[in-house]
Order: sequence, then structure tokens, then C-alpha cells
Amino acid sequence: MTNVINLIESRSPHNPADLVASFPAAGEAGVQAAVRLAQAVQHDWASRNAAARATALARAADAVEGAADELAALVVREVGKPVTEARGEVARSVSILRYYAQQVFDPVGAVHEPSGAGLLFTRRRPLGVAGLITPWNFPLAIPLWKAAPALAFGNTVVLKPAPQALACALRLAELLNLNEFQVVPGDAEEGAALVEAADVVSFTGSAAVGALVREAAVRRGVPVQAEMGGQNASIVLPDANLEAAAAQIAAAAMGFAGQKCTATKRIITVGNGDEVREAVLAAVAKLGFGDPSDPGTAVGPLIDEAARDRVVDAAAGAIAAGGRILTGGRAVHSLQEGGLGGWYVEPTLVDGLPADHPLVCEEVFGPICVIQDAASVDEAVALANGVRYGLASAVYTSDLDRALDLGARLDTGLVKVNAPTSGVDFYLPFGGEKDSSYGGREQGKAAQDFYTSTHTVTISPAR
Repeated sequence: MTNVINLIESRSPHNPADLVASFPAAGEAGVQAAVRLAQAVQHDWASRNAAARATALARAADAVEGAADELAALVVREVGKPVTEARGEVARSVSILRYYAQQVFDPVGAVHEPSGAGLLFTRRRPLGVAGLITPWNFPLAIPLWKAAPALAFGNTVVLKPAPQALACALRLAELLNLNEFQVVPGDAEEGAALVEAADVVSFTGSAAVGALVREAAVRRGVPVQAEMGGQNASIVLPDANLEAAAAQIAAAAMGFAGQKCTATKRIITVGNGDEVREAVLAAVAKLGFGDPSDPGTAVGPLIDEAARDRVVDAAAGAIAAGGRILTGGRAVHSLQEGGLGGWYVEPTLVDGLPADHPLVCEEVFGPICVIQDAASVDEAVALANGVRYGLASAVYTSDLDRALDLGARLDTGLVKVNAPTSGVDFYLPFGGEKDSSYGGREQGKAAQDFYTSTHTVTISPAR
């Protein structure tokens, strides 16, 4: 009997004929073997002093930095990220590694006054093997903002990347050159196996899959964090700097073809709908659209054919529901005469939809954004909060009092004032509310809380 080998393949979304990577899927047995190996080396890794772990992470940062041009080109080729953003992701990845190389020196506990004679203190210890399940849209930064703190605080790592970002993950593992960091190629089967085997689980992806990951980890009683979707709103008040706001909103909604969990998906106007539409349409028209390897491109391809079709179908559904396409809505099969046909969709703006329409309420991972009109600030807040997600929001205004008031009323983990919904700082906690997130926050000093457990130690005098 011939064994069937399941191959995991990734293809360039700009040129689907370009096979970027092909590797046998690990399967459940392969995942279990990787976890056993990670368990075997974890005690030694955790027992190394802080300086040794810091040195290992710093060397990894140097390796990633030394391969910056190669990595940026690979990100462009494999996931279609515009080259300017790809270079930024590589630089951010280096910074993440260097940041956590220093975090190893942070306190791991505190000394307390004992109730009697002796010594009373707390200390943090690693949890063991961190199982990481990551998406394709940030193929370097997201694996590293999970793996770097896990490693810094004494855990070992098994990474299951999205199939569409396999080449980036495998190259990252080569550059890190750590036995404590392993990659298992695969898809749903391998992800489920990792959740069943790891000591702590961190997931980034869709809300539907995140719910399954959360339930499986909770059933086993292991710590889990799940970062999921966003249906992020930007509220534009009448006193906003409209030109600046429109430029930021257009980039946040359409940059990298809208394929970010923090992308702007809804624009909410407050008594200034016509002006906002005009300004945003003008800003969208200025965005470079096409080959992601061109430095002038801001909007490249969708990750695959299904993703492209979801955007086109969403635009068609909006029209069927009585909505209006202000711009875009069509697939582009060839960017130029004789050019390669990738998975492209024109940047799309829609209005005229009811508040309960699926395009308003549910995330479509692509360059499509809805404009809604509010008669008052209170209505704008109600619209912004009226979805099941709560990742990021933005408020554009020149009134500081109003900005602070709205910021306190918006049900999102990230609130931006005169700044785009997209973009996060790796040294600050990251996460959302409602169906956007579950479990502890990622990044910054919050990561130590997630990847360690606190032990209370009482030492009394010998009697």
C-alpha cells in the first residue's frame, strides 16, 4: 500500500504559477514528535541564566537583520505584501527580538513582608512548550512577537504557521538557529494536534478557528490566548483635519489590500458625510495599486483566489441589499497588457447599508470598507460598538476633551486619536474586547504574564 504524502504548498498571490514552498505536512505524529523534542530541551533552556538567553535572542536579531533584504523579498513574493511594508516588518521583527533579549533581565518576582519569621517571595517560572499558531499576513512579526517572549522567559516553541506563509517560517527557523524553536508545516490537522500537546497556546487567526482553539485548550486546562477578527471603525468628527484623516483612513483600509486585523473596515461620519466621502475617495485614488515589489505600491494582491472572490461577492451583496459602490468592487485579472494575473481587487468603498448588514457587522479580509453616517456623537459611538468585535477604533478630532470622552466609551482594546486603526507598538499590550480576543494580552511586558506562572515561596527558620 502506497502512503499518500500531504504536501503543504504556498504560491505567490501576485503570480499564482510561482510555487514558493512545498513541504510534507507534519501530521499529528510529526507534531507530537516536535513537542517531545521541545520538552526534552526545555529544562536546559530554562535553567540557563538570563545573560545566556539574552545572547541567544540578540544573535537571532543579528541574523534576521543580516538577511533583511532577502526576507523582505520573500515576504513580498510569498504573501504579496507591498515591499515598503515588508521592509518595515523585517525591521520590526529585529526590534522585537532585541526588546525581549533585554526583557529577560526584568524582575521575575517580588519579596514580601512575612507574617512571621522567615522569607516570603514570589517568582515566575516558564510553562513549558509554547504552541504557536500564526497567520500569513505578518509572516515574520507575529511568529516572533509570540516566540520571542516565550523563549525569553524560559519556554521552548513549536510553531505551526499558516500554509500560505510556510517559506517565511522555515527561513526564520534557519536564521534563529535554535533547537528551542521548531516549525511544523501543516494546516488544520497539525494545528489541532499542537493545541492538544502544548503546555501553553497562542493563536492568531479567524474568530471561527479561534473559538475551536480556545475550547480545546480550556478543556485541557492549559493557558490560551486567541487574537481573532476586527471590524474596526474610524469616527470622523466635523472639526477633524479632513485631509490628514482621509489619507490615514485610506491607507489603513486599503494598505496591503486590507489584510490586517487592525484594518479600518468602517468609516463613521458625524454630520459631515459628503465631505468625508469626497476626501476619502480622493485619498484612495492616490494609493499605488499593483505589483507588490514596486516601492510605489500600497495595495497589492489578495492572498488567494478565495479571498479575492469573497471581496467581489461582498461588493455584489452590498448592491443587492440596496447599497452603493462608491469606487472599486471589481476583480482585476491583469494589471497590464501581457502582465501576470494575480488575485487583485480594486480598493472598494461602499455606503447605503443598514447597520445589521453582514458587510457592516462581519470582517471581510480585503480592501473593502463601509461608510456610515451618524447624526450625533452618541449615535457614532453606538454604531462603532454595535458589532461583535472590539479590536481597534480611531477618532479624528481637534477637540481633546471629546477625544478623551469617546476613547473611554469605545469598546475596543486599542483606541487611536488622530491615528489609523492599523499599526501596533510591540512594546505595549495588544489585544481586543468581545469576540476579537480571548485570554491575556500579547506583546510588551504583558507577555511575561502569559508565558509564565507565579509561584509563592515561604521560607521559615529551621526548628
